[in-house]
Amino acid sequence: MSNKLNQLTISEARDGLEKGDFTSVELTESCIGAMEKARGLNAYITETPELALERAKASDERRSGDGAASGMEGIPIAVKDLFCTEGVLTTAGSHILDGYKPVYESTVSNNLRQGGAVMLGKANLDEFAMGSANITSYYGNVINPWKATDGKDLVPGGSSGGSAAAVASHTCLAATGTDTGGSIRQPASFCGIVGMKPTYGRCSRWGIVAFASSLDQAGPMTKTVRDSAIMLNSMAGHDPKDSTSSPKATPNFEAALTGDIKGLRVGIPAEYKMDGTPEEIVKLWDQGTQWLKDAGAEIVDISLPHTKYALATYYIVAPAEASANLARYDGVRYGLRVDGESLDDMYMNTRGEGFGKEVQRRILMGAYVLSAGYYDAYYKKAQQVRTLISKDFNDAYEKVDVILTPTAPSAAFAIGEKMDDPIAMYLNDVFTVPTSMAGLPGISLPAGLSSSGLPLGLQLIGRAFDEETLYRAAGVLETAANFSAVPAFVEGA
Repeated sequence: MSNKLNQLTISEARDGLEKGDFTSVELTESCIGAMEKARGLNAYITETPELALERAKASDERRSGDGAASGMEGIPIAVKDLFCTEGVLTTAGSHILDGYKPVYESTVSNNLRQGGAVMLGKANLDEFAMGSANITSYYGNVINPWKATDGKDLVPGGSSGGSAAAVASHTCLAATGTDTGGSIRQPASFCGIVGMKPTYGRCSRWGIVAFASSLDQAGPMTKTVRDSAIMLNSMAGHDPKDSTSSPKATPNFEAALTGDIKGLRVGIPAEYKMDGTPEEIVKLWDQGTQWLKDAGAEIVDISLPHTKYALATYYIVAPAEASANLARYDGVRYGLRVDGESLDDMYMNTRGEGFGKEVQRRILMGAYVLSAGYYDAYYKKAQQVRTLISKDFNDAYEKVDVILTPTAPSAAFAIGEKMDDPIAMYLNDVFTVPTSMAGLPGISLPAGLSSSGLPLGLQLIGRAFDEETLYRAAGVLETAANFSAVPAFVEGA
């Protein structure tokens, strides 16, 4: 077991806390010390050390009282700054929410809080979760703890880049993320951690700042697959405040990690073998296939024919929903207000100054595809294609139990690369978007290193509400990959 408490996994910390080897206060203090050393990564927008120590102390008192503890009791975590947190600044990475301190707590962060988790602070993100490199935040870009061989700073992926960097740099034991088109899985791949997007509806969206309501889903970002299962158990559950929240009972995800996948049917989709995919990513995918085969799984070639339309469909549906959701930020009720000579002037000034370029771009795209004369040609057509994408997966799951693909088309790239080309940035989500469009669960785990020593992830996609099978396969894949590399940032800490 690590002598640096902040470097423990959730399951290791849980065991240590149960045995009385250390307290939640000591564990939290170790993370706070790591946060101070890692400020150069800009992983957090708001640090809450006093609040964390107060909650850690309360956790220790509960533990010494009746001794009963849930899986997250006393575990220090980061919360993506898209989750409303009572009395704590919530910005969504945007200037337009300056000074906004909610008077309520999001359901997911409240579930974690009620389960005894300790919030260390609010993690940085792409503005309103729009981005795949964490370079659109009003509060500055996040730096990946991993370094390129030439010493350049790398992006951590996005939009949950602050959460991913926080976990990878061991400033917390885990973090919450949200995934709309890949925003948990892609940064997990770039930072060498485990990222899980549960089935749409598994976790409540209530109190999460909305980007695209039919796609947004909260999930855990952790150091191991077991940690992911433990944390998701605490996050998930039906919420009557969210009409899209599933009433299905939450199973014990950790119990699904049996280590046995004999007879499991693993699908390999032909359409994910895209032209231009780097050879090292194709090799890793082949290696992952072999690992699962060696563990007793049956490999099945499948087709997901509408995959090629998924990215274009996503970039119609998501901006359309974003343009509607972001209409509420007008300077009237909360956040930034830039006055003008008339009410219309105030709206324009506030939104022009409050929203960054990428958010403005997506609002304009969304307003365009919803406008009279274009609604049928774009938005309606995109919804029809989305149905076909879902059908592809449904057909595939008649033959297979899970699907294996790469997570991202590259390793982390340098900050500044691709920034001037929005289309190049959007392509970062090419392997993750179809899963989101179909509302399915997907998990990314680190499986190898690129030629330049950077983490590469593999993605497993499961049936709706079958996270258990997904975790079972992911646990086996994680054991086979035996990924133990750590960023130089941590080694030198």
